[in-house]
Amino acid sequence: MKLNEAIAYRIKELCAERGITQYQLHLKTGVPQSTLSTVMKCSYPSMKLRIIYEICDGLEMDLRDFFASDVFKRENIEDC
Repeated sequence: MKLNEAIAYRIKELCAERGITQYQLHLKTGVPQSTLSTVMKCSYPSMKLRIIYEICDGLEMDLRDFFASDVFKRENIEDC
């Protein structure tokens, strides 16, 4: 899986764990819905760390916790 796909997968995973929708994520994080939609559709060829940081901040978690998922293991990410 590509890195942008792994990020979208992780965001979906976190939303499911918390029982929130993409719209509720937008409200919690302040990240525009259009940006979240683009992220979730993997339309970004590369992700700005600032967006991930804002999502983490809204979900009250650290970047370290966001990336502490098997989806980000080296063997699961293909070259971009």
